[in-house]
Amino acid sequence: MARILALDFGLKRTGIAVTDDLQLIASGLTTVETRNLIEFLQAYFHKENVERVLVGEPRRMDDSASGIEANISEFLIFFESKFPQMPVERVDERFTSKMAFQSMIDSGQKKKKRRDKALIDEISATIILQTWLYK
Repeated sequence: MARILALDFGLKRTGIAVTDDLQLIASGLTTVETRNLIEFLQAYFHKENVERVLVGEPRRMDDSASGIEANISEFLIFFESKFPQMPVERVDERFTSKMAFQSMIDSGQKKKKRRDKALIDEISATIILQTWLYK
């Protein structure tokens, strides 16, 4: 089997999570600057077998699209032009940042570590991936 990659897309940073080859375990991979995301993905896809990419879909409580959705749609058009054979699925990412922050508290992370927005983005991507795996 191949890995599944999840992205928590942001204007500045994008959190990335990935499964193991058996698609059983979701783990945070890294956070990259969004301007370097395509370059990172090209290198990662070259060295790892990835079956599909999941991209968080931010929604408001009334189920309308979040303000960043236009940026994500633009990114997805560019992504599909670079990786036309790679399937992309959207996953509801409501509350993932809050859940990521809470998981940091629950795991005993110090206050200084909880301010690390890159780590929150990576954990959020992991939650997106877990949501998809266990649906």
